[in-house]
Amino acid sequence: QVQLVESGGGLVQIGGSLRLSCAASRSIFSINIMAWYRQAPGKQRELVAAITSRDSTTNYADSVKGRFTISRDNAKNTVYLQMNSLKPEDTAVYYCYTAPPAYWGQGTQVTVSS
Repeated sequence: QVQLVESGGGLVQIGGSLRLSCAASRSIFSINIMAWYRQAPGKQRELVAAITSRDSTTNYADSVKGRFTISRDNAKNTVYLQMNSLKPEDTAVYYCYTAPPAYWGQGTQVTVSS
């Protein structure tokens, strides 16, 4: 079993930056995919970014391409999401996710305001 703890969320102004962290309770080296999802009020949870273990291949939602960067540090059992040029539509609860096996973190709130 893996426990995931997100941190780094908060309130930021339009155009600002935040870095989210997801710390796993055990080694993530063998976990192929680690990803960030988000869920805004009244909307479905959506994939934001994902990264593989083998070659660090990344995948991004079109809405965040060029602004967000996902990375992983297997030695620290941590995945990061660097978010730049934040927009109000980025406001959501951000969740860390692993697969396989599938585990979710508890989420961290990101609010972008003017």
